Amino acid sequence: MVEKKIEEMNYEEAFAALEQIVATLENEERALDESMSLFERGQDLSKHCTLLLENAELKVKQLSGGELSDE
Repeated sequence: MVEKKIEEMNYEEAFAALEQIVATLENEERALDESMSLFERGQDLSKHCTLLLENAELKVKQLSGGELSDE
């Protein structure tokens, strides 16, 4: 299976891929090298999700005049 490049993923795709990695690491025995590769990809996916959320928050702030409400 060819993995999609992280920077090409939208939030939902990246989050689903991250969930799959977490489930794999929690539930399956893997070789150390494979586990480390999965962990590294998970870290990259997490950073990508955070960036996408921060960008969305910034856009909402810009559209709402710079203020966000907790309501």
